[in-house]
Amino acid sequence: MSFTTIRVPHILLPKKGTDMTAYAVIACDQFTSQKKYWDDLKQMIGDKPSTFHMIFPEAYLESFDNKQYIKEINKNIEQYLANGILEDIGPCFILVERTTAYNTRRLGLILAIDLEDYSYKRGTKCSIKASEATIEERIPPRLEIRQDAPIELPHTLLLFDDPNKTIVEPLYEKKMSLPLLYDFDLNQNGGHIRGYKIEDTKTIIDLFEQLCIKNNNGLNFIVGDGNHSLATAKAHWEKLKVQLSPREQENHPARFALVEANNVYDEGINFEPIHRIIYHVDPNFEKKLQKLCDGPSRECYIFDKINGKKVIKTPLNVANTYKIIQTFIDEYLQNNPQSSVDYIHDESSLLNIAKQKSNSVAIKMPALGKNDIFAFVSQDAVLPRKSFSMGHASEKRYYLEAKSIRG
Repeated sequence: MSFTTIRVPHILLPKKGTDMTAYAVIACDQFTSQKKYWDDLKQMIGDKPSTFHMIFPEAYLESFDNKQYIKEINKNIEQYLANGILEDIGPCFILVERTTAYNTRRLGLILAIDLEDYSYKRGTKCSIKASEATIEERIPPRLEIRQDAPIELPHTLLLFDDPNKTIVEPLYEKKMSLPLLYDFDLNQNGGHIRGYKIEDTKTIIDLFEQLCIKNNNGLNFIVGDGNHSLATAKAHWEKLKVQLSPREQENHPARFALVEANNVYDEGINFEPIHRIIYHVDPNFEKKLQKLCDGPSRECYIFDKINGKKVIKTPLNVANTYKIIQTFIDEYLQNNPQSSVDYIHDESSLLNIAKQKSNSVAIKMPALGKNDIFAFVSQDAVLPRKSFSMGHASEKRYYLEAKSIRG
């Protein structure tokens, strides 16, 4: 049997001497309601080589001419490639060690996966699946960014089910024998990151094959973070491959997406809740929500600027809580077009935003346990979108490694 879900990528990293703290920046879909985070980051980086100049922060989507911004992104990437700022370090995996301000250490492997083995659609038999519902309307604007880009910068985290810790952890134990590729502090309170080059990729692929043959009804990976980014990569490949011959399809760079793979049982993997804040609500919003929710849990509360905090009773089953509340929000927005919703990762940020916004209601959501997530997804079930986050906002993946997606 050949385990072809995992592929060995040619990874691009910035050349030696690059200010790595300025180069790596957090995922574009973080701090969407805190434009100051990105403004401060922009000022700190200036004209230094940085992934900031190669991405489109979602906090800026309504502030700039999108087409012009995307044009500048691709121009910057082309210049980095032409000037040797990005260098191909050859075919390899990378062992990533990330520590954060929350004193957690997360281990991961940078590798490529075959998009032919991934789907976010229910009822599709595949080895890589989404854990949360995918909103297809979010794909086109992301596809517009990707379709003309020569490289991809991933922030997708895939989870694999390895309770006995047979792959990443043994690699980490012998890290001192591995070539060190980078070792630096991340900006904006992101912690510290180290990367070690893995050239014996066959052994790793064999270990994954042994692990995945017996697990979860053929489900090898689930998307822990960056689901819409991976869905966009899939959409880009589906659009591109119809223009290619079968032979050209086999090894086209866009077919393989760069990801970070994490053992769900890693001590650094924590599922944090993603909270909701609804803007421009009517006075009856809270009463309607309270009436809808019933159950013994005290994990949730709602907050508004005028009335402060109120506990709401929700079901003990966390998945049901997310389903009930998200369905209510979706229906409310459909009937109240003046309202909008944002998804906030930290409780402190949630309350700070709610205290500044009139006619808004913040909803603190409960945390999802990780022990049964593979069993849940392997039954062809998906959680409502934005049901969990792997860590706090500042713990999200930073853009660093890159890979060509141009044939």
